[in-house]
Amino acid sequence: MIISRTPLRLTLGGGGTDLPSYYSKYGGFVVTSSINKYVYVVVKERFEEEVRVSYSITEIVNDVNDVRHPIVREALKLLDLHKHLEIVTMADAPSRAGLGSSGSFTVGLLHALHTFKGENPSKKELAEEACRIEIDVLKEPCGKQDQYIAAFGGFICLRIDRGGNVEVEDLKISEESIRELESNLLFFYTGITRDSFQVLSEQQKRIQNAEEALEAMHRIKEVGFRAKRALERGDLAEWAKLQHEHWIAKRGTANNITTNVIDRWYMLGIENGALGGKLLGAGGGGFLMFYVENNKERVRKVMAREGLREVRLGFSREGSKIVLNL
Repeated sequence: MIISRTPLRLTLGGGGTDLPSYYSKYGGFVVTSSINKYVYVVVKERFEEEVRVSYSITEIVNDVNDVRHPIVREALKLLDLHKHLEIVTMADAPSRAGLGSSGSFTVGLLHALHTFKGENPSKKELAEEACRIEIDVLKEPCGKQDQYIAAFGGFICLRIDRGGNVEVEDLKISEESIRELESNLLFFYTGITRDSFQVLSEQQKRIQNAEEALEAMHRIKEVGFRAKRALERGDLAEWAKLQHEHWIAKRGTANNITTNVIDRWYMLGIENGALGGKLLGAGGGGFLMFYVENNKERVRKVMAREGLREVRLGFSREGSKIVLNL
């Protein structure tokens, strides 16, 4: 039995510039981090010949081509696994919440399957295989950030050239700054789940066809560079203000990024003491993040009154890891 544990992620700057529609013309730059919420994948040999896959539903098939879960199907085909296999997955946070769960699941599944075969892939190999499945094979409108941070973990910067080649660089952030981030970041679950496929599909179309959306993406990349510098010099108040700039720019990249109620919740956070914040992930729902130095309880009370649930998140220093190999 193999169990992989793969972190979810928090984007710290430049999110969205890792989409092929943008980086293929202008190059991308993302600052990202892994968090202490995980996706777990269990892989074990099965006595019966069929393949059994359990997630929100359970599938039992004789032919991997009949597996309905697209990522599981393509991962099994990629690694040439066809029989006597059971796969179970679970996660610490809901899917479609803006934490990169799809990329984490793909990396974690590949890591577990490789280990099942007695193979030890590198972090780069895991990330690129996951990108190949999600972007090239399944044609998902996603970028490369989620797969890379899931595989590498920690605090990293991704520089993506126009050919899609990714350079991974450690973010030079101090332990004191990490502790301060963990102390001052507040996360609230909106209860709204969104289809990132729809959000990202519209975003990619607008980047290609609407000048204002492209200009917004250029601003997001510039904010990403500034966010890196602010984090590395320990100026977290400046980083927080850059998150606000990012959110304002991102709202211009697609019509379904936000809603009137999300905008109202966000402004309540700012008006009650948050220095900056944003909606995590592609947009449309999921988690609201605020950076709050001096008025945490006031922000908490306002969000609770609005019916939003606070969720405590911290940072993780490791990427995908095999936690059991029997």
